[in-house]
Formats: sequence, C-alpha cells, structure tokens
Amino acid sequence: VFNSKTAELLSHHQVEIKQSFPKEGWVEEDPKEILQSVYECMERTCEKLMQLNIDISNIKAIGVTNQRETTLVWDKETGEPLYNAIVWLDLRTQSTVERLINRTPGRNKNHLRHKTGLPISTYFSAVKLRWLMDNVDEVRDAVVSHRAMFGTVDSWLIWCLTGGKSGGVHCTDVTNASRTMLFNIHTMDWDPELCKYGFWT
Repeated sequence: VFNSKTAELLSHHQVEIKQSFPKEGWVEEDPKEILQSVYECMERTCEKLMQLNIDISNIKAIGVTNQRETTLVWDKETGEPLYNAIVWLDLRTQSTVERLINRTPGRNKNHLRHKTGLPISTYFSAVKLRWLMDNVDEVRDAVVSHRAMFGTVDSWLIWCLTGGKSGGVHCTDVTNASRTMLFNIHTMDWDPELCKYGFWT
C-alpha cells in the first residue's frame, strides 16, 4: 500500500506460491493457494497499517497484477477450480501448437499475428484451454453443461473476491485478454474467428 500523493510505501506483505511439476515441462499452481495468498497478503498488510494508526477505510483503490498467461478453469456453480492453474511457462501444449501451425497456410506460426499481435505458441492461454478441454473430464463436462468459467489469474481472483458463485464478477482487462490468443487487439474485443480457430475443433 502506498500514499497516492507522495508514492511513499506504507505497508506490504508477500507470500510465495508453490509450483508443482507433475511431468517434465509441466508447471502447475493450486488456484486455492493463489487465492489464499491474496487473502493473507490483504490481512497482514491491513494489520501493519493499523499498527501505524492508518485508517484502512482510506484505501481508495486496489490493483491486481498477475502471471498473464497462466490459465484456469473453474465451475461457476460450485466455485471450485476444475484443475490446477497451468502456468505460463508450461510446455505440455507443444503438440497442440505444432498441429495448429501445420494447419495454417505455409505452416506459418504468425498466421494470427495480424489480429492477436502474437505467434502461435505454448505460451498463451488458448492452447492451454484446448489442452484442458481435451484432457480433463471435469473441464469438458463443465464446458458442455455451460458451467465452465475460463480466465487468467486476474479473472479468478476478481471473481472470487467479488462474491464467487454468489454473483462474482467475471472480467479481465485488455492487457490480460490480449495474451490469450482469443482477443483482437484492433477491435479491442473477443474475436469470433479466433475463438473458433483450431482451439475448438
């Protein structure tokens, strides 16, 4: 927490998130642990502010920063994650990426760059979502029954912090959306063609 007029740091707290490596090249994090770390950081930071006799009701805004491409799917009815978060540097989608590139004209990894600004790569969320739909029964079932919610870590945190299954807000911003390969950086909106392109077939 910092003073908006002077930029003076008033209080802070941080918690390290554990990563798991189920197979070579796979990197996952527990969505509930991520959320719990946020609660802990907020609580400890507010305690420190109160020890400094700073009224926490004076906090005017809260920001969310996150690993932009880390991908989650959760059940909107139960509020439960349907799988661990797949971390941005995870490589399990390499075969999916190769399949997509092989289907593009000229096998061009930059085939979607005119809309996304991105190459087709394991890095981005859309191919991680494709892998989840292909490999996790709970995700596939939730998609079919329209219970699945998808997002990067910012979407998961905001949804949980604003009520979760009891009316939580499912949102993101353009900077996070632009790292999914599903967002058109020119129209500044989700792109129907991108949302159908290879990721869903």
